[in-house]
Amino acid sequence: MTNLPPHLVSKLAMLVLGAEGGGPDQHVYNHPFMKTADGLWLWSGNVGNLVLSGIILIVGGLWVASKVKTGPESQGHDRWITTNRFAHMFEVLAVYLRDEVVKPMLGDRTNKMMPFLWTVFFFILVNNILGLIPLLDLQHLISKDMAKHGTAIVGGTATQNIWVTGILALIAGIVFNVAAIMRLGLMGYFKHMTGGAPFPISILLFIIELIGQIVIKPVALAIRLFANMTAGHILLAVLFGFIGIAITQLGPVLGGTVTIVSFLGAVAITFLELFVAVLQAFVFMFLTTVFISIMDHHDEHGHEHGHDHAHGHEHAHA
Repeated sequence: MTNLPPHLVSKLAMLVLGAEGGGPDQHVYNHPFMKTADGLWLWSGNVGNLVLSGIILIVGGLWVASKVKTGPESQGHDRWITTNRFAHMFEVLAVYLRDEVVKPMLGDRTNKMMPFLWTVFFFILVNNILGLIPLLDLQHLISKDMAKHGTAIVGGTATQNIWVTGILALIAGIVFNVAAIMRLGLMGYFKHMTGGAPFPISILLFIIELIGQIVIKPVALAIRLFANMTAGHILLAVLFGFIGIAITQLGPVLGGTVTIVSFLGAVAITFLELFVAVLQAFVFMFLTTVFISIMDHHDEHGHEHGHDHAHGHEHAHA
């Protein structure tokens, strides 16, 4: 274990300690690539991830659409069959999200809101998965200069960045508030927040609901995604860090034992993180749907049931 070539030992140690010697969290956090003279970041690893995810979604989306679209009439019944199994998986997922998750809550507004909700889900999902790929470490293995200065063109976990999750939450907040105003009208939007309570209780309820609509709900969306992606990715980095330490600093017996245990643990956590990556994308989209649905008209007999149903979903995933 200790007879590895010196250059390989050095690079492994760099991966263990992080690009700036700060520990395993450096594999998750954002790293700059280009700065102005004043220290303003013009490009960073997270920016690279966001651009890469956009390219993946555009190119991948066009490819999936080409495989899912209805063929010419000359194909008969085969014109309705998706021509690729991978594309069919995304078709099934998209249809499930629309018909089984969103439609029961949004009803007639489902088709209008689905482009936004699908975009949110797949954008977060792609970025969550990109965060599991060691793009940052690969760049630092290849380039000594980038490893020395802790820079990265692409890498890290964009959905771990509170600024990224904050912007996503801000956009979601704008959408579910604008959707409510378009559905209820401006006066109906404000009246809905009073819950029909008499004055002066209605004033207190209005203030609480307004704060919830424009502050608490978006902040909760941002912090939930940020915290979940940070914790899991750092844990995974720590386990791989143990492997690096075992290879570079421990003897054959102890180092081999630590390496095997850490590797098996890392594999298990990787599968868990893949599940969390999908789950967190789903939760963000689901809660955005709930927030849209709870600001809606209800008929006289179905008001309480519909409102309680939406709130029940919200509490179940709080």
